[in-house]
Amino acid sequence: MGYDSAIGRRLQERLSESGEEIATTAISVDEQLSGLLAAIHARHDPMSQIEPYAELVERMEFLSVFLILPWDADSAARFLKLKADRVKGGTMDLKIASIALAHDAFLLTRNTIDFAHVPGLQVANWLD
Repeated sequence: MGYDSAIGRRLQERLSESGEEIATTAISVDEQLSGLLAAIHARHDPMSQIEPYAELVERMEFLSVFLILPWDADSAARFLKLKADRVKGGTMDLKIASIALAHDAFLLTRNTIDFAHVPGLQVANWLD
C-alpha cells in the first residue's frame, strides 16, 4: 500500500522531541484514508481485505495523535486566491498549503518541491 510504518514512527518520535503542537490537515487525512478505503472496497474476498483493514487501523492509530486542522472558509478563500494567482501545484497540495497558511502553521512534508511555489508558506522535510 506504500505506507512505511517505520517512517511514521520516526516522524512521531521527532515530533514528540520537538515539543511543538502536532497537527495534520483534513486534506491529508482524506488522501491517506481514501486510498486505503478504495483498496478495501476493490476486494470482494473477505480474506483479501484483512491486510488493507489492518493498514487502515494502523493509519487511524497513527493519525489519532494529531490535531486535525479543518478545511474552513479561511482555508477555502486562501485556496481560491492561490488559484487566482496561478500558483503552481496540484489541487490537494494547494488545499494543504491553504490550511497551513490559514493556521500560520509550519508544513512538514517529504515533498517540499510541490510546496516551494506557495508564497508565505513555511516548509521543511524532517525525514530525509
